[in-house]
Amino acid sequence: MAYFPMFIELKHRKCLVVGGGQVAFRKAETLKDFGADVSVVAPNILPQIWAMDGVFCLEKMFEEEDAAGFTFIVAATDDQKLNRHISQICRKRNIPVNAVDQIEDCSFIFPSYVKEGEVVAAFSSGGLSPVTTQYLKEQIRPVLTPHLGEVAACLGSLREMVRACTQTEEQRKQIYRELLQIGLSQESLPSEEEITEVIYKYQK
Repeated sequence: MAYFPMFIELKHRKCLVVGGGQVAFRKAETLKDFGADVSVVAPNILPQIWAMDGVFCLEKMFEEEDAAGFTFIVAATDDQKLNRHISQICRKRNIPVNAVDQIEDCSFIFPSYVKEGEVVAAFSSGGLSPVTTQYLKEQIRPVLTPHLGEVAACLGSLREMVRACTQTEEQRKQIYRELLQIGLSQESLPSEEEITEVIYKYQK
């Protein structure tokens, strides 16, 4: 079954990772990359996780009450039975859960993704073929560059101005398309003069 690609804001959302090994470390890194407030609970936690800025660590066995108050939970232990138990607790409490490498115990999955600024491209095979999603990720890297992220931020900063100067959605699309092409055709962002000239073409 294909998973619906839903992007959600994680900034300052409370997320729990159960597990203290390399897999837990990678999941915590991903969550921090999107601004989540991450907690990690496990009997033994890697030094790399302890060293992560802003990650709260608690060295203990997971207990059901540890699930309270979290937006979602990642079960990243090396014990499949424990991961399944965590998943069952989450489902009972209506907490979205990801059990690493146990697709039947997941209510959501982590996609392969490329992120530059606010621009994110994500790929999923429904957990069936990680090598396929890794291939797609590598294919998009030459396109989704840091510069593209900067251009997207520039266009986003113009939204109010463009809306005020135009009457239709089609006019706004044309402005953004032209400015995007200008930004992609050069190594710098569109200048104020170029922005003004393009907007003037479609001004109401």
